[in-house]
Formats: sequence, C-alpha cells, structure tokens
Amino acid sequence: MPVSRWSTELLELLEWASREDLSLDDIFLGSVISNFDDIDDKEEVNQAELIGRIPSELPILPLRGLVVYPETAVPLSIGQPRSIRLVDDVLSADDRLIGLVTSKDPQNELPGPDDLYQVGTVASVHRLFRAPDGTIRLLVQGITRFQVQKFVQEEPYLKAKIKLSPVKVERNLEIDALTRQARDQFSEITNLVPSVPRELVDAVMTLDDPLQVVYTVANFQRLELAEAQELLELDSVSDKLRKLVNFLTRELEMLEIGQRIQKQARSEIEKVQRDYFLREQIKAIRSELGEDEDQAAEIDEFRRQIDEAGMPEEADKQAKRELDRLSHLPSAAAEYGVIRTYLDWMVSLPWADMTEDNLDISRARQILDEDHYGLEDVKERILEFLAVRKLRKEREKEFEEDNYQDDIRRIREGVILCFVGPPGVGKTSLGRSIARSLDREFIHISLGGVRDEAEIRGHRRTYIGALPGRILQALRRVGKNNPVFMLDEIDKLGQDYRGDPTSALLEVLDPEQNNEFRDHYLEVAYDLSKVMFITTANLLEPIPSPLRDRMEIIKLSGYTDNEKKAIAKGYLIPRQIRENGLRSKEISFSNPALQLIIRSYTRESGVRNLEREIGTLCRKVVTLIAEEKVTAVKVGVKEVAEYLGRPRYYGDEELANRTSVPGVATGLAWTSTGGEILFVEATSMLGKNHFQLTGSLGEVMKESAQAALSYVRSKADKLGLDVDFYNNQDIHLHVPAGAQPKDGPSAGVTMATALVSLISGRPVKGNISMTGEITLRGQVLPVGGIKEKVLAAYRAGSTTVILPKKNQADLEEDIPQEVRDKINFIFVEDIEEVLEAALTKKKSATRKKKAS
Repeated sequence: MPVSRWSTELLELLEWASREDLSLDDIFLGSVISNFDDIDDKEEVNQAELIGRIPSELPILPLRGLVVYPETAVPLSIGQPRSIRLVDDVLSADDRLIGLVTSKDPQNELPGPDDLYQVGTVASVHRLFRAPDGTIRLLVQGITRFQVQKFVQEEPYLKAKIKLSPVKVERNLEIDALTRQARDQFSEITNLVPSVPRELVDAVMTLDDPLQVVYTVANFQRLELAEAQELLELDSVSDKLRKLVNFLTRELEMLEIGQRIQKQARSEIEKVQRDYFLREQIKAIRSELGEDEDQAAEIDEFRRQIDEAGMPEEADKQAKRELDRLSHLPSAAAEYGVIRTYLDWMVSLPWADMTEDNLDISRARQILDEDHYGLEDVKERILEFLAVRKLRKEREKEFEEDNYQDDIRRIREGVILCFVGPPGVGKTSLGRSIARSLDREFIHISLGGVRDEAEIRGHRRTYIGALPGRILQALRRVGKNNPVFMLDEIDKLGQDYRGDPTSALLEVLDPEQNNEFRDHYLEVAYDLSKVMFITTANLLEPIPSPLRDRMEIIKLSGYTDNEKKAIAKGYLIPRQIRENGLRSKEISFSNPALQLIIRSYTRESGVRNLEREIGTLCRKVVTLIAEEKVTAVKVGVKEVAEYLGRPRYYGDEELANRTSVPGVATGLAWTSTGGEILFVEATSMLGKNHFQLTGSLGEVMKESAQAALSYVRSKADKLGLDVDFYNNQDIHLHVPAGAQPKDGPSAGVTMATALVSLISGRPVKGNISMTGEITLRGQVLPVGGIKEKVLAAYRAGSTTVILPKKNQADLEEDIPQEVRDKINFIFVEDIEEVLEAALTKKKSATRKKKAS
C-alpha cells in the first residue's frame, strides 16, 4: 500500500502552519519544537538536549501505512481506544515523548509486538485536537531514530525498552553531489505537481544537512511502505541518499508518463466539446426546419400547467422566470434537472384547488356521534366552526355592502386546535371524523422524534436531492389546499444542531402569518390559512409557550367505567368482530364481563388496552369456531377468566390490603397517561433521628415530605402523639414503583397522613384516597389534575376522596355525575380535618375479659 504524502497530510500541515503564522522553514527546519500553546507551555530546548532526555523505555504507538522520520513534523489521526489511552498518558508526562513504529501490515487494526518493525522514531507531541467523533488529531515532531530491544508491556498499550540509533552525518564530495541531485530531482517533481506550494520547494532547496534533506524529501514523497521503512533503517547517509535518488528518478519518470497521458486525454476532451457544439448547431437547424423536439414540448407543457395552476402573482412570476432559464439550458446540463424538478413541484401543488365544505350541521353532528362517544367539548367546537362558515357564506353580500376593512387583522379562514389528553382517548381518530363531517381530505403526520427544521420548511435548492418540507409534500399528495391536517404528538418534537422544528411550526400554526408560509425549497409564499390544523399531545408542558399560545387548547380527559362500556358496545366490539372475521351472532359480551375486563384487566384513561383485550377474546372464539368446537360464544365472567388468565389489577382489595397496617396512605397522582393511585409507606426503627426518602422522588416531592415531617413534629402534642417519637428513631418514607420518577407537591397530605398513622398506630381507612399540598402551618392548598385523579380513585375502587376545599369548583364542573354519585367527597382546609376523616379511631385501652 503506497504512503501518499501529497494528499491530506501535506494539506493539513500547511493549513496548520497558516493558522499558527509559521513559515514552512519553521516546520521543516525543526524550529517548532517548543512553539505550541495548546497542551502546556514548555521551556525551549534544542535537539541535543531533547535526545539527552529520552528515557530507555517509551510507550509505542503503532502506525498503519505510515513512516515518520526524524526532524520532520507529521499530523496523525488516532481512533483506537488503546492509542487514545496512550496519548492521554503521554500528555500527562513532562517530556511528551512517544515511540512511533510502523506496522508491517497496514490492514491490521491492532498490531502486536511481532507485527511491528524493529526500527522507529522518537517523537514529541506538540499539538492535539479532539474531534467530535472521538478521534484525536496530533502533530508530532520526529527527533531521532531508535531500535526496539524488547517489549515490556502490552496492556493497556505497548511499551518497549529502546536503544537510540542516531545516524552519523558524513560530509564528502560524493555526499554533497548526491544531496544536490536529490534536491534538484525533488524540484523537478514539484514542477509536475501543481498542488505543491513553491514555498515548500524553496524551503527544501535551502537545506544543507544531507540527512535532513533525505528525511524532508522522503516525508513528502510517494513511497511504498517497505521502501519508506528501508530508508529509515539504512545506517549510512550515502546509502540513504542513493536509495532516495533511485526513488526520485522512478517517480519523475512516472510523472512524465502521466503528463503525456493527460495531454492525450485533453485532446480527447476537446474533441468531445467540438462534437457537442456541432450537435447544438444541428438542434438549431432542426428548430429552424420546424422539427418538434422533446425539450421544446416539455417547456410548452410546463408553460400550459403554470397558466392553469392558479398561482398567486409572486409564485407565477417565479415559475415563469425559472421556465425561461430552463428553455436556454441544454438538457444535458446539470442544472436542467434541478430546475425541471422545481417546476414540477410548483405546478403540482394545489394553489387554487379546494374541496367545498359540507355545511349541514345536523349531518356533521350525526357523523361525530357515530364515530366517537362523548367528547362533547370537541364536537361543539367543530359545530361552531361550521356554523360560523355557514353564516359567513350566507351573509357574504351583506358584509361586502358594509365595505368594512380591517388593515391590521384579516378574516381567518382556518382553525388551529390542540387536543391534549392521555393515550387512547381518541385524539387521532377524532381528526378523521372531523374531516369526514366536513367532507374534506385528511392528512396525518406524526411529529414524534422529528429534530430537523427541514422536515417542516424543506431544504434549499442548493442542496443535492433537495425537497419541500412535509407540509407541502402532504398537500401535493391530497391535491387540495384546505384539508384537515393533523400534526400528531407535537409534544414529542426534539431539536439539535439541524435546527428547531418547533420554531418552524410557529409560522405554520399562526393564523396571522400562515397565509404566506415560505418553504425553503419553493422560496415563494404559499397560503396555509385555509387548512384546518389539529395537533395532539399528551402533555402541554413540553410544548414551547409561544407555540402553545398560537393554538386553541381542548383537553380530553379519561373515561368512566360506564363510558368505556358504552364505547365497547358501540365501537370496539363491532370493530373487533369485523377485523377477526366473526359474525355478530357468533360472539356477545355480558355487562358483568365488560365490567370485569375494565376493572381487573385494564387500568387506563383511554380504551386502547380495553380494545386489545376484547380482540384477544375474539381471537380465542375464532379459534374455537375454526376447530368446530363451538358455533357461538357468550362471553361472561367465567369466559373472561378462562381466556384472559388471572386478573392483573385487584381494585378495592388492593387498597384494603395495602392500608391495613399503620403507616400506609393512598394518594392520587396525575401522569401523562391520566390519573394513578399512589401509595405512601412510612416505617420507623432505632437510629439517630434520620429521615430517609426513597422511590425516585423529585426535589419538590422531597420538600413536601420534609414539610410534612416538620408539621407532625411541631404539632405532635396537639395531634395526640408522643412528643419524643423522633428521639433515637430513624423514619423511612417510601413511595413504591421506585423505577418511575415522581414529583410535585400534591402528595403532601398523603405523606403527613402516613407519618401520623405510623406514629399513632392508627391505620388509614382502606377505602380512602387523597390529594393536596401541605404547608408548615397545616393548611391544605389546591392542586391540579382533579378530574384525572378522581377518575383514578374511581377505577381503583376508592369510595371516599379527600380534596382541598378550593378544588370544589373543579369537581362540580368536570367530574361526571356517575362518578359523583358513587364517591363521597370530603373537602378540607387543614390537615387535622384530613386526619380526622382518614384515620381509624383509637382502640380502647381496656382489655376485654376472657370468657371463662
């Protein structure tokens, strides 16, 4: 494998010299030995002193396809972990010396002692750069030659005992003649290689030391690896010069042959260009004769399509300008294909094509009710949108007669909604239903994991393979400019060095400016104001506030048991029957069976897992029918247990079992998937007044626990507790499901209740759950997510829920009547009210006499 010195090594070295304001004389004459600031400032030392400081043992860095000579500066690229470790250790030493030995096989990535040559070069590390991909770029300065006596270490990197082997410089007439011949041949070679700077040649021509001439010229000459190593190993300066002159003579002959070949190729290219011009003349003659060419026909077709596309003035001018450029280009030109693709996008976008809205409000209400159960807020908003468009269309002439004009704000055509709620409540499918009710096209794009701004805005045409962003690609696909456009999972957008997609969406989702959306590829305004944008998210917090402010937020909460049963009967069961090839009479579900599936096999805000379990039951029945064991199955409680296995959740039984001992209380938490119940456990042991918190708690939750403990300690006497309960005791408070991070202040009352329960020995009532923030004075403050938390308590079988007094309005407004009828709500303002309602009564100290 040849060692090429004219390529990247030389260019990188010259670029580095330019940055450091050094001449090539500084590099090649060895004056940069201590002229580096990036590692450490070192005192200046000359070559002789450096050689005197070289230790008898050196770390060995194997080189692949490269030989480094003394008195030369060479850039190296290092990527192997053991080599990186070696460099790090060398940089920590005072001398920064390293042994460079070439591997016999350049393809061997991890050469061992037996794979290396025995002669190498001692070098000093002068400059280091760590690349983002983990590799290291070094600049090393060769000092002197050495021989490996034996390797004393192989891990973590090679280390060897060495013997310095400097070459003694001889001076006589023959050596002077060989030195001059080597310099002259090198100059002739550089005249044939235009990329070599003249400054390099001048620096070499001024060298007088024969050994330095050998090493400097060889360092920038194409040599086979074995030849380069042989040149290093020769002990005589005269032998080195003769070998180098032979190499230069051979290289000079090869370059001269290459030049002759290049001249022949140039004459061939000139012939091709001559033929090209003749062909262009033939095309012109044919055009004069009226012969139709494919290119002319294509340009005429583009011109017709531009006229029929209905583009606005700016886009029309841009398209005709590009078409004019295309007509003057030969079809073989590289830019011809770029412009042709651009025009194809321009004429295929739906500039004026739109669907006519079906403004029948009764029909729209019927379709929305057919597709989704509940979700009244969303349905009402869509019907309001239809009603506004209907009245505006009916009264269009009346508004024109008023001649009212708003120069600040234009009339909005579209609507931008954001559905926020837990998974499985029907956010995405609701978009399809809205499109169907409006008779519009539907587009769905998932934004989860999108990190590149170009996904939204497209790439500029200067890039190879550039395309518009996904917004315009989708509009071209449906062929209409007013579809229902769903941007799913907008809270999962990311950002990195390629840009911030959320910032790009600010223009798309802003009703004030999306009528002039500019894609980087088109470079002209496109009107998105007629599009009905709908975004979905599980959480509002990850969405940047400027983007959140541009959307109309509609929150979708979880379903109650009765709502889930209605959805299962009206939507999920019929769909699973069709998907699994069943007839409606071959399977049916009883109400107790559905209730059991909802309570014992799923625990979710939506109905995604419920549909999954119904699908499992349908497949079990399909198997029985296919095996001709049954003809129809009515799924009851027994069949559910048989087909789905043991229950996964235990509802109120779990609450009773977990809270049967003092020190355990049931709290309520809000998550991105809806509400969840949260157990808080406390225990004590002999110790030194330590308070330990576990369960992956966030900082806010830890502070709530500290506040709860401080309150209990300060009010121990009033609460009927032993005032010395904390003396010589350690208290451990734990929130199970430790692998899941938890945070927020709403568990404060639950933690205080668990601590009082532990200290007093009074268990918490098994059917009670609670939420609320606590202060050091014992006040209970309001919290968020009340609807999700109450529904979680309802799903878990809790019959009593303790809430802050100030959250009473949320309860009356958001909680379904079905849930309010089955749960007893206790509203509190102080923690003492919580303890009074949650803890069991103290047992009487009088023991009952045993029966005789």
